[in-house]
Amino acid sequence: MALAIHFHDQLQQPPAASLREETLAGFAATPKWASPKFFYDRRGSELFEQICQQPEYYITRTEERILADAANDILDIAGPHSDLIELGSGASRKVRLLLEALHPSSYLGIDISEDFLLSSTQRLAADYPWLEVHAACTDFSQQLCLPDDFASHHPLVFFPGSSIGNFTPLEARRFLHRLHDVLPLGGGLLIGVDLVKERSRLEAAYNDEAHVTAAFNLNLLQRIRDELDSDIDPSRFVHRAYFNEAESRIEMHLISPAAQDVTIEGQRFHFEAGESLHTENSYKYTLESFKQLASSAGFDSRGQWTDAQALFSVHYLQRR
Repeated sequence: MALAIHFHDQLQQPPAASLREETLAGFAATPKWASPKFFYDRRGSELFEQICQQPEYYITRTEERILADAANDILDIAGPHSDLIELGSGASRKVRLLLEALHPSSYLGIDISEDFLLSSTQRLAADYPWLEVHAACTDFSQQLCLPDDFASHHPLVFFPGSSIGNFTPLEARRFLHRLHDVLPLGGGLLIGVDLVKERSRLEAAYNDEAHVTAAFNLNLLQRIRDELDSDIDPSRFVHRAYFNEAESRIEMHLISPAAQDVTIEGQRFHFEAGESLHTENSYKYTLESFKQLASSAGFDSRGQWTDAQALFSVHYLQRR
């Protein structure tokens, strides 16, 4: 029998409507683009969990090691019995390290994929019967609202996986500033940030030999075909990911090898041979550049941790 979770449907936004609007806008643009937040339907979320298990994808296992090693330090800064809020909760694997170290009063998982969110929070409720579990399906990248109980207590927001890298630096600053505005004075943000490193290591992480990342990227087109009125054929596109050194970011694209027309919601869009649909950026920071970004959005650094190879970092920020 399903365990009771507190589902905050008043925070829910209609993702299908925004998928339509943003897809039409992105395909009409020059160059064409699609928002990476729409990767995460149920199939996309499952594929991302598979990406995290690929040997080339260092981000997940490195962040987990950092969190495990830093758990006592994080507890010293955050204190026990805070309210823990996870953005982009997905399968909620990493947050278990925090649940066991911090023993929070309550947990709120926020994700755009409702089915995946509900199944993951049900598992947490089963595995941690002492924990009050909440869930909210919403697009936190646009406007984050917190339930009153969380906004008024001692919240710690957890944003793992270097998802902050999906925003441009300007967008990241705006996002952090919105977080600053919804957190009370002294509220915390524990955030994972991927670091600049050699090109070969970065590009391998987004071009795994098992082609799981390619399937994840192409699934975005399948979602458009399934959920919108569209004749787009994912098999007529190929995955490409590379490091743009000038912008300090990994770029993911879907390339149309041949010229083709696709129809979405009655609108026709033309792809030239070799034309790209830009699906994701993943910006990489130095420790100092990210601290400066966070400071510009109103956060003070209370702690930062990296692995021995300086592949990845975790930062504890506090609302100034």
